[in-house]
Amino acid sequence: MKTRNALTAQIAIALASFLVPFVGSAFNLALPQIGRDLEMNMVTLGLMVSAYLLPCAMFQMPAARLGDLYGRRKIYLLGLGAFAFFSLMSSLAWSSTSLIVFRALTGVGSAMMFGTAMAILTSLFPQQQRGKVLGINTAVVYFALSVGPLCGGLLTHHLGWRSIFVVCCLIGTVAAVFSLSAIRDEWAEARGEPFDFIGTALYALTLFAIIYGFSLLPNAASWMLLILGIIAAFAFVRFERRCRFPVFNLSLLVNNRAFRLSTVAATIHYSVTAVSTLLLSFYLQYVRGLDAQHAGFLLMLQPIVQTLISPLAGRWSDRIHPASLATAGMVMVMLSLSGLCFLTESTSWFVLIVLLLLFGAGFGTFSSPNVNMIMSSVDKTAYGTASAVTGTARLIGQSFSIGVATLAIHLYLGTAAVSVEHHAAFMSSLRLTCAIFVGLCVVGVYASASRLRK
Repeated sequence: MKTRNALTAQIAIALASFLVPFVGSAFNLALPQIGRDLEMNMVTLGLMVSAYLLPCAMFQMPAARLGDLYGRRKIYLLGLGAFAFFSLMSSLAWSSTSLIVFRALTGVGSAMMFGTAMAILTSLFPQQQRGKVLGINTAVVYFALSVGPLCGGLLTHHLGWRSIFVVCCLIGTVAAVFSLSAIRDEWAEARGEPFDFIGTALYALTLFAIIYGFSLLPNAASWMLLILGIIAAFAFVRFERRCRFPVFNLSLLVNNRAFRLSTVAATIHYSVTAVSTLLLSFYLQYVRGLDAQHAGFLLMLQPIVQTLISPLAGRWSDRIHPASLATAGMVMVMLSLSGLCFLTESTSWFVLIVLLLLFGAGFGTFSSPNVNMIMSSVDKTAYGTASAVTGTARLIGQSFSIGVATLAIHLYLGTAAVSVEHHAAFMSSLRLTCAIFVGLCVVGVYASASRLRK
């Protein structure tokens, strides 16, 4: 492919990659207004969030397999079109049920995009440029996370919550036009093979039960769902090992050491996100007395640093072993979490800012090289699967993160709400959560560093 077309395709995929984290972070700011306009309670609002995340996780691997069978370009464009169309329909939603349905269908479109986007990028550029390209794409994701809350608040305040979906529809349409002209190849390496419907059903059931189960912790239903997820996972592995054309080639995890360790490191890495997105938000507002606006500005430091570091780390990973950079990033995250274990009601603002900057630098240094490592450790016939595994690892890690944080809060606060009156108990739950994630990061550092062995 000509360089000009490849660069245009990179811009198009970057726009598509911007959409999902942007609408997610902007959407959170609109939840109170959506609840008032459509008369939705907290349970229904939570269901609406899950209705998007679950299809996004459940269908990434099947979408990647469909891309291998019928062409990644085709599946990617269908996903992008579905995302744009159902974003528009979400802006026109007339009830809570209609909005939940449209958000679920938008999640399916996101799965089709994420299941193929990294594979297309990897196929477009030679290996010596891969880290730089993936780093830029990762920086776009972090940039979307940075500006999402700000733009979401402004759009909701001045134009209403429906405007968020209109903006996403417009960006998606522009990305689709770019993609149609710039991406010409299909990359259907498995064309003619049958689709694994049974494996897909077991895979979807496994992720649904595990991710939704984590989101309900510590309710009794959550443990039943987690047990169901474990049983479905065993059945899935057993069936896939005997299937001639599986939806997920398990040999990548069993026989490919670099791919296996990179996936483990990615899942652990994303499992610490609740500290920065949830617990520190509560800490700043309920313990330190900041309002939501000032707390949001302070927490923006982390994604801003991630946005600046990611393209540099990606470029470096073309010259330095990606595992070295990823390991360094994991160490920085571990050190930041270690410092957060000692937070108090009077911790210096300077110390807190340094820890947030270190946290962001660690995330930025880890992500791009680790994705480069994952995509470079497989043959081109497995690019789709590797792309889907990367996205699924992120969602599983984030779900596990929220589950651990919720359990810790429940352990110390019980059913009491997080408030100023219970800040001492909340601080104990914050320290416990950070300590658990420090222990996980030790495992992640070991897994990441083990890739350096010959």
